[in-house]
Amino acid sequence: MTQDGLTGRERRLLLEIARQAIEAEATGMPQRRPMVGEPGLLQHRGAFVTLHRGRKLRGCIGTFVAKKALADVVADMAISAASRDPRFPPLNKTELPEVEIEISALTPLKPIKDVEEIEVGRHGIYIIREPFRGVLLPQVATEYGWDRETFLDQTCVKAGLAPGCWREPGTQILIFSAEVFNEASEGIPQRTSA
Repeated sequence: MTQDGLTGRERRLLLEIARQAIEAEATGMPQRRPMVGEPGLLQHRGAFVTLHRGRKLRGCIGTFVAKKALADVVADMAISAASRDPRFPPLNKTELPEVEIEISALTPLKPIKDVEEIEVGRHGIYIIREPFRGVLLPQVATEYGWDRETFLDQTCVKAGLAPGCWREPGTQILIFSAEVFNEASEGIPQRTSA
């Protein structure tokens, strides 16, 4: 598959890999990872793994830099989202049945010259104004009903900067796309026990 299209089987395998990684992390058991040979899972590309409990965020960690296969990146980011997101305590095994997993498989970052290049709902934004950095995934703007300027402002806030920082010289804006999928979208039934 090309960089912007995983097969249904590849998406389900990535979700299985993420689920097994967070279960191993929360229970202290060794991680069982399925063998993968699918081309989409062997590509070197970044990913974010987002965990929700109910409708609330429970962890989200990702990377743009991929020095290993997507399957390995997803496993690593799942563990980080479950145990290293500084906004939340580590996930415990009693929460496992209630956690929903979402994966965002990323395209490479692309610098832009004009904010008009940003398509809300299609692009995520990564803002850099040294030493600050902030990123929001494409689905965030859609979920909140933001227009382009609000999306840019909120990415500044995420970076710890003032809204409007994107207008200032020295601020770098990069965009990316993401193939976003979750257990529900892939027909994986909700867990009822850990």
